[in-house]
Amino acid sequence: MTTGRADRVRVLPEPPGLPTPLPEPAVDALRLEAVMGALSDPLRLRIVRTLLLEREEFDHPCGWFALDRPKSSLTHHFRALRDAGVLRQRQYGLERRSEVRIADLEARFPGLVALVAAWTP
Repeated sequence: MTTGRADRVRVLPEPPGLPTPLPEPAVDALRLEAVMGALSDPLRLRIVRTLLLEREEFDHPCGWFALDRPKSSLTHHFRALRDAGVLRQRQYGLERRSEVRIADLEARFPGLVALVAAWTP
């Protein structure tokens, strides 16, 4: 990764016994226009950047982000990121937790994760 905020991307090891991820595109099916479309929304870009730089656990529920938005709106944004292949989500009972698909994004679009991490609003 490049210098600056990009080298602070937090990559945490995957803990054992995780639930199966919700449906998501395979790495070779990730499309740049879908990823960039999902990241074109400032709130979604902020969600991804927060996960890259500030994560405290392997994955986080949407409440961790402390976003002042209705739950239905957040559900829409997280789903858009998952459908584009940016996030991986797992269901923990009634809660969905998200993580950035760092390795998958880097394999398909080298440098994209660093670019998102370096973005400043």
